[in-house]
Amino acid sequence: MVKKIKPDWLKVCYTVNDDFREMRDIIQKHKLHTVCEEARCPNQGECWRRRAATLMILGNICTRNCRFCAVGSGNLLPPDPNEPKKVGKAVKLMGLKYAVITSVTRDDLPDGGATHWAKTIREILRQNPDCKIEVLVPDFQGNIKALKTVLATEPDIFGHNLETVKYLYSQARPQADYKQSLQVLKEAKQRGAVTKTGIMVGLGETKKQVLELMQDARSVDCDIFTAGQYLQPTKSHLPVDRYVHPEEFEFYKTEGLRMGFRSVMAGPLVRSSYHADELMNLS
Repeated sequence: MVKKIKPDWLKVCYTVNDDFREMRDIIQKHKLHTVCEEARCPNQGECWRRRAATLMILGNICTRNCRFCAVGSGNLLPPDPNEPKKVGKAVKLMGLKYAVITSVTRDDLPDGGATHWAKTIREILRQNPDCKIEVLVPDFQGNIKALKTVLATEPDIFGHNLETVKYLYSQARPQADYKQSLQVLKEAKQRGAVTKTGIMVGLGETKKQVLELMQDARSVDCDIFTAGQYLQPTKSHLPVDRYVHPEEFEFYKTEGLRMGFRSVMAGPLVRSSYHADELMNLS
């Protein structure tokens, strides 16, 4: 197989500054995890330099084995009861006015970790009462009670990613269910949340399939949509099918706004939490 050459628009200049170093030191000192590191995000340098990070709770080991994701699987540990306070303190030390929180999927826990989620959100707000919070949650295996536990904390943005088109779920997300993920977004919206979802492209989907996914998201009144380029984290993960040109991302942005999304961010390096505060202000 011919190796695909990464185009210029995906090449990132990775530099650090004092803000980056301070963010790194806070995360290491409090033994926290970030999706920036665990998922090998190409925007880590840019985001940490401007004091933005996505904190990942419930450990760094996932119960699922999605073939696009760099987050590890393996021996699971029980939730750290001190993690909510540590996360709240880290948000304060970082000076975050907008915190994005995500987690690994914990199918081993009776509520999927929802109670831990709620404790973490409340602790962030207790220590940082003016902080806005965006959550990016797993599907909780469709457990509505678990979903309601998180929604009861009233996050400013409720995110759950569809990740890829329905056609590719069996390859990319064999332990997930497309309809179930749509139902999570629908339930959250019906309970008053501002909802957000995101996908990767370049896995083998067609333009038509992407547009169908966007229409599906709008059919459950999803408010915010993001799309970015899939990048293969290791040789054992799914290969990149193609590098999507920036013009195609502009097409998805235009179509998304036409469909009725309140805000759309689409581009080669876009990830679901990339410039999340700006997307919230646009919605």
